[in-house]
Amino acid sequence: QVVCMGEGLCFITGMVECLFFAGIIFGWPSLEFLLKSQGFFGSFCVNATNSDDCRGQDEQFSLVFTIASFMNNFLTFLNGVIFDRFGTLVARLFGLYSVLPHFCLFSSALSMMLYPALSFIAVGGMMLLLTNMQAANLFGAHRSTIITVYNGAFDSSSGVFLIVKLMYQEGIPLKASFLFLAAGSIHHMLRTIFLFPRTSIPYPLPDNYKYGISCRRSRQSHETVQTVFQSPIDETPPAENTFRECVLSKFFFLVLLWLSVIQLRHYLFIGTLNPMLERLADGDASVVSQYINAFAFCQMCGLLVAPINGLIMDRHKRKPPVAGMSEQEADLNSAVVSFFLTSLMALVFSICASIPVLPLQYFTFVMQMINYSFLYGGMATFVTVAFPPCHFGKLYGLIFALSAVFSLLQYACFAVVEEVLDGDPLYVNIALTVLILSSFSHPLSVFLHCRALASQRAKVNTMADMNIVT
Repeated sequence: QVVCMGEGLCFITGMVECLFFAGIIFGWPSLEFLLKSQGFFGSFCVNATNSDDCRGQDEQFSLVFTIASFMNNFLTFLNGVIFDRFGTLVARLFGLYSVLPHFCLFSSALSMMLYPALSFIAVGGMMLLLTNMQAANLFGAHRSTIITVYNGAFDSSSGVFLIVKLMYQEGIPLKASFLFLAAGSIHHMLRTIFLFPRTSIPYPLPDNYKYGISCRRSRQSHETVQTVFQSPIDETPPAENTFRECVLSKFFFLVLLWLSVIQLRHYLFIGTLNPMLERLADGDASVVSQYINAFAFCQMCGLLVAPINGLIMDRHKRKPPVAGMSEQEADLNSAVVSFFLTSLMALVFSICASIPVLPLQYFTFVMQMINYSFLYGGMATFVTVAFPPCHFGKLYGLIFALSAVFSLLQYACFAVVEEVLDGDPLYVNIALTVLILSSFSHPLSVFLHCRALASQRAKVNTMADMNIVT
């Protein structure tokens, strides 16, 4: 019996890859709690009157996450260029090179090794997500849903560091956990060889496109299994706009603004969660650990929530098409609701995070998880809808790269809280909440664009009807 691997196997193994490896750096609060107990950056604590003043240690941990999150976004542009220019094989090999050796650095006793380790794992994880999202092209009407599912798995992978933390508390050495994660590269390599084309999966799929392993039986020989990746004659469809025109468009600027302000709020919340909880819990380590675990468990639920966003964006494909409406216009119409809900949830999350009440943070964790699950899937889907497919990798990466520069403000915000506001982040939180209001400009712009297209279509239909009458 010959088993033929195809779309289903690619989707399932891609889920495993994103779920356990792609976005683990966003489980940083769990790992930070563990590393603090190991004494990392302990030399930055100074003796005070009754207890140690560890603001210097918190600052170092915040800087590690700031740099890693910056690299995670900024080098996504390089990832996108490599993917668009050289194809899937080269892109994934680059991602594996970034991930594999740097898991081992976590077992080092040197605190400074955290900087390259977390940064390179972040870069490699984004490459795994980027190359996996092209698999959504195989699923036609469910394309947006598949993209959001992968992004949800990316969000949920932050729970891996919680698992590492719990295993360490049960006696499993930290080194053993990270060596096990490094061994996962075998899974990545097998997928690269057997479940991806050397170039990329086109969209829309042509009629003669065959994916996966084609099983053929020969009369003169035993069963043979041959890997077949047949691309269309014109693999890259003609672009409606050049890359430069896409970058200079209104949609590019507004989706960049939308992502940047919401992402900054999330990054600052994740990067400063430990010191915030320590302040609200009056330094009780057991309470802090309890809330860190609750936060990580919430993060792991991202995979369950993210498909809802995809269903919202794909809902028009389950209805008869409107006469005269293009597929792109229908996709943009569906995206308006998704973008508005994402901005609204970001506003609610930011308000809750600004209120210094410890039990309220459970609700804040839930809102953060839902909003985070909507954010990246919605952005990735919008890029596939609003811009030519041949520029997807570059545009997706450039948006992340530019948003990374904006995300550097998280360290400035942390410094202001510690040095100027004496550890009280209230005013910084209020400022960020006001800033999030600007993200509503993106869904408003897409809505007005769709309404203008509908108005033009109505005028054309009216003129056509008049011509028929006359």
